[in-house]
Amino acid sequence: MIRLSEAVLPGHPDKFCDQVADAIVAECYKVDPRAYCQVEMSVWSDHVFLTGGIVTRKPLKHDLADIVRATGRRIGYVKPNAIDADLYDVRDTVCQRRADPRTWTDAVNDQCISVGWAGYDEKVGWLPPEHYLVHTLGKALAHSCREGRLKGQGPDGKLLVRVRESSDEWQVEQVLVSLQQLPDVALFDLTGLLVDDLRDVYSRLQSDDGRWVTRFDDIELLINPNGPWINGGSDGDNGQTGRKLVADYYGPRVPIGGGALSGKDLSHIDRAGAYSARQAALHAVRTGAEQCRVVVAYAPNRDVPLDVVYEMDRRGDQLPPSWYAQSAARVRYRGGAFVAKLGTGGHFIDPELTWNQRVTG
Repeated sequence: MIRLSEAVLPGHPDKFCDQVADAIVAECYKVDPRAYCQVEMSVWSDHVFLTGGIVTRKPLKHDLADIVRATGRRIGYVKPNAIDADLYDVRDTVCQRRADPRTWTDAVNDQCISVGWAGYDEKVGWLPPEHYLVHTLGKALAHSCREGRLKGQGPDGKLLVRVRESSDEWQVEQVLVSLQQLPDVALFDLTGLLVDDLRDVYSRLQSDDGRWVTRFDDIELLINPNGPWINGGSDGDNGQTGRKLVADYYGPRVPIGGGALSGKDLSHIDRAGAYSARQAALHAVRTGAEQCRVVVAYAPNRDVPLDVVYEMDRRGDQLPPSWYAQSAARVRYRGGAFVAKLGTGGHFIDPELTWNQRVTG
């Protein structure tokens, strides 16, 4: 079976938008733990557009335009990169109200179909192996661009992997990497650094898990096949919140629900429902299922789902509908300390997040 998946680095314009949107959610939680927030961002060249609504009982401590620029600087949009985040022209049309947000955030306030999935085992984060692989490679390259052998390159980049899966073996056939580079770095030199990084992280994967059977030297590597890539980020493409949902969820072989994740407070059922469904699927796999997909339907003003549908290979434990209402409430009251980093796309990749762990209580 041929498996494909892709991921983007933090400097991709769509991921920039996701990270700003979640930084705004985190800012709302700093002043009001029950904050309502639904914000979207789009970007092109040096123009940023913010839309949506925010309700908090106290005013935000930072201007939204300042959050945009600070997020860009943190990602790596600083000189000598082609993009200087301090030059972004931010058009902020977000409606900010000073009121009690609990009218919206203390109960389900929208309809939603959420999908959660889990399979395989802990060595691949209970994810499809190809999706785990591409995110592992992407995370390593992003780290290298910040402080490794690729320091200063990026921060925009995309990856795609092709894996042949048979029984209990995974043969990596192709790895495609497109990485933004500084103008004074030759593509030949960049390629050598990239190959070294890819070799290192793949060797670690092989040492931890013998199912990755392909020798690194037998993998076809495609590095910047369009040639040198200087003008990345919003200089090379427009960006929009919520356009990387398949990469954010489970990769292209697993259907997803209809709701975006970043830019919404944790009470929004698109977000809380997706996290709850993931943990429920993971619980089923940990208790006997080989893989499990959970589909949960919600209606406005009803905390208990309308329906919960399990599809699984072999049999694992199913959680009752009441659990989903309690789980969504737990997500809702987690607060915002960790929200900002979710915009990078680690929703179901980060093992430290509650919904990627065993059900307790």
